[in-house]
Formats: sequence, C-alpha cells, structure tokens
Amino acid sequence: MNTLKGQSLLTWLDYSEAEIRFLLELSLQVKAEKRRGERHQRFLGKTIALLFEKRSTRTRCAFETAFGEEGGHPVFLSTADIQLGAKESIEDTARVLGRMFDAIQFRGFKQTTVETLAAYAGVPVYNGLTDSFHPTQALADIQTLEENFGPAKGKKLCFIGDGRNNVARSLMVISSKLGVHFTVITPESLVPDTDLVKTCTGIAEESGARIRISQDVSEVEGADALYTDVWASMGEEAQKEKRVQLLRPYQVNQALMDRTGRKDTIFLHCLPAVKGEEVTSDVIDGPQSRAWDEAENRKHTIKAIMLATL
Repeated sequence: MNTLKGQSLLTWLDYSEAEIRFLLELSLQVKAEKRRGERHQRFLGKTIALLFEKRSTRTRCAFETAFGEEGGHPVFLSTADIQLGAKESIEDTARVLGRMFDAIQFRGFKQTTVETLAAYAGVPVYNGLTDSFHPTQALADIQTLEENFGPAKGKKLCFIGDGRNNVARSLMVISSKLGVHFTVITPESLVPDTDLVKTCTGIAEESGARIRISQDVSEVEGADALYTDVWASMGEEAQKEKRVQLLRPYQVNQALMDRTGRKDTIFLHCLPAVKGEEVTSDVIDGPQSRAWDEAENRKHTIKAIMLATL
C-alpha cells in the first residue's frame, strides 16, 4: 500500500479501516522477521528526530530500537536539548528538523503541537503520545487482541477507569474503525467528550462496531479483553488522591475478571502500572494478563508504521 508513503500519524481518525488493517498485517510480518532472527537495513541512511516533553520507557525504546535495527539513526531530543515552543516557535522547529531528518516523533502534552509539527515539517510526523491521543499504543493493543482471538471485528473490548484519557480515546477511535465493540466504564465525571463519542459512533455505524459509555462494571460481561490505565496520568499528579477515591470501585481485580463469565478473557494495560490501584498484582502478573506481549508489540507496530510511511 504505497498510498501511506509520506503520511503522518496524528490520530487514527485520519486512517481508513483498510489502511489500519494493512499496518496490522505488516506488524505481524516484522514481528515474525524478528523472531526468525532476520536483519534488514530498510532505514539505512535515514534519520528520525525523537522529541520528548514527557518521560517514556516503551515509546522511546520502541522507536529507537525499531529504527536503529533497520540501519537508521534515531536522535533523542528532550526539552532540555531544543527550544520547542520556547525561544523558537514550533513552526520554525518543524521547518528546521524537516530539512535535517526523514521523520519526526513527538511525545508530549498538546495535540496542537504534533499537528503543527506535521503541518510545517514536510516529513512524516508520528504522535508518540499527547494528552488527547496515543495512536501507536492503540495499534499494539489491537494486535495483541488479534493474536489471542483472531480478527478484531466483532470482539468486545472494555476500558475501565478514566474514560477521558488518551488511551481510552484512541481505543474508541480505532475500535470504531475496525468494528470492535468498545465499552468505556467510568464515573460520570470522567466520561469521554461528547464530540469524540459522536464522531466514533458515526464511524461505528459503517464498521458495525458498538460504542458504549457506562458507569456500571457489570458491562464487562462477555468481554474478550478488559483494559485499564493509571488513574492519574502524567501532569495530573496533584489530582492523584481524589482520583484514587473516585476510581476505587473501578479497579480491575480477579473478581471483575471473573464477572466477564469467560475464562479466556485477557487483561491489557498500556503500562506503567500502579499495582494495587487500577489493577491488582494477581491480575497483571497472572495467566490472563497479556500486558507484556502488548508492550513488545509497541515495537513491531511502530516499525510497521515507519516502514509504511517512509
């Protein structure tokens, strides 16, 4: 699918179902190559700028290793290294980096920052996480779901916790595109914004997905996968105590896993996890957890995205 060459990834709203499916198939291919010990040099002579406002384990390691083992040269740049939006405007930073690098990854706060980079850089820009979306994580989540249950269409995925966060929002978008039945189970004060729900519901009418927002944990019945994330994201530390009190009834524990009525339900988490808060240790470290496969798949899906667009 040559149509993806030169395309940025800011949110899955910009991609069709066929394009996302192509990336999933490519991800399986590069994962198989890795398992067979194959070494390719498809990024030989290419460079990528990795811009980080927020700390990272999986996103940084996935981009650096995926790009580097293909012969490319990743360059890590934090806010201590460049003047992103401070002494130099984001537009000017994009113009300069776009002339020096073949691609740019941004992980930070505002969605508008990654959108501005993409508008002015002239090279593919990848959203490694903003407060609004985390698209590379969502692709790895779907790959993990499919590795356990086959094609994602028609499967039931439940996100339990802060329904406004970037992971829940990205899962809603990609689920609506792929026909996944997606339920957000969250307190009324933390429901996703109505505009995004309306957009995804419209997309779901075409794909056959069902998008539901609920406060009732009994909605997990029949789910193929339960998913959660930390109760206070980076930048929300001041709200931590309040969030713990609000979200305690939404903890994913073994009792909640059992409420699906299925022994084969899997548990997913984007990591890092605060064990004993959003999930208990016996679940994330137990036999139903696929959190570590999911973390590995970050690398393969990110490599697939870069191969397709570069």
